[in-house]
Amino acid sequence: MTQSSTSTPRTATPLLNRTVLISGASVAGPALALWLHRYGFAPTVVERAPELRTGGYKVDLRGISIDVCERMGILDDVRRHSTDMAGGSYVDGAGRTIAELPAEIFGGRVEGDDEIMRGELARIMYEKTRDDVEYLFGDSIAALDEDADGVTVTFESGTVRRFDLVVGADGLHSNTRRLVFGDEKQFTRHLGAYISIFTAPNDLRLDRWETYHALPGKLVCAYSSSGETSAKNFLVFRSPELAHDHRDVARQRQLLAEAFAGDGWEIPRMLQNARAADDFYFDSLTLIEMDRWSKGRVVLLGDAAHCASPASGQGTGLALTGAYVLAGELAAARGDHTAAYENYERVMRPGIEMNQRFAERFAKEMTVASRRGIAMRLWMLRVLPRTPWRNLVAKKIREDIQKAARAVPVKDYSEYAAGPTPLTA
Repeated sequence: MTQSSTSTPRTATPLLNRTVLISGASVAGPALALWLHRYGFAPTVVERAPELRTGGYKVDLRGISIDVCERMGILDDVRRHSTDMAGGSYVDGAGRTIAELPAEIFGGRVEGDDEIMRGELARIMYEKTRDDVEYLFGDSIAALDEDADGVTVTFESGTVRRFDLVVGADGLHSNTRRLVFGDEKQFTRHLGAYISIFTAPNDLRLDRWETYHALPGKLVCAYSSSGETSAKNFLVFRSPELAHDHRDVARQRQLLAEAFAGDGWEIPRMLQNARAADDFYFDSLTLIEMDRWSKGRVVLLGDAAHCASPASGQGTGLALTGAYVLAGELAAARGDHTAAYENYERVMRPGIEMNQRFAERFAKEMTVASRRGIAMRLWMLRVLPRTPWRNLVAKKIREDIQKAARAVPVKDYSEYAAGPTPLTA
């Protein structure tokens, strides 16, 4: 990112399409709201949950997304709430350590990258925007009726309001996408595995550490990050698509229990933790692939448009970057949504496709199919720290990850800000 040669805001041409409804208050939605407000728009965020959702797993911020966090003015907050992981290990069924690696190899990060719990990032984004942005919790979009001048939005609460533009930042199972583009099945591609994550007691007494146990077609992990007294349990298993409703938590817990029935190590206790967790998450590793992310005045953002799945390790970074680009293109086009949406997609799509291919490869690597394959993987991890080529291997891993993390070539939109903007890139 390069600093603009001028710091004078463009205010001569009035904004078109100033009011923007954003569905979703996780990360992408509040990030977009922050930028839109900075450029002079009037954003409103609607969220189905009755309050801010602060659960979730640790998420990586790398490359361009770190630059975006700095421009947003939240990077110091992110640093303060870093997971600060020290490393990770693999154990056998008796809990004996088989392989152990420090964080710089285990996480594949370079200087400047960071990691934060998704809930902490959501809280930072909300606190940064709540004084300037209207939030509607406990409600959702029920119907959208677009005409030449705007969109009439009917909410599930019965409220009816008009907005110039609507943005769906409501995740893999986007309600906005369903209303405008149709059933999500036409856009999903299952990567052959399911993932579950939830908060659990720190029974292993982990301190900034993650401990993995691999079984054929399965991978489980417990980890605890900086400042946490609890832990996260993380379970992945290979499977064809399973019949379930993404809101039917009881059925999801049943599927998880069936997938790991009879397995050892800490898995029985993890399944007990899953039954008690109030932040239980279960879903498929799935890509969202669409020919277009917009229709008329409605546009999709983040996972709603192009989910790369947790296997990519870049979903949150892409959401932050997408919010930056979409808001910047709307500001550059002075609210002309047709031009802005086209430019937003042109900038983002090549990088999205690269990250989705990365996810496709890694989804297979997460769950090794055979015991022999697991033994080979663990042997490689065990001997890697003692080999003369360990630095070359770690460098190659980091280079591949950084290529994906910097795959979106974004520009500086600061000249369109409606007031002072702290840009330091």
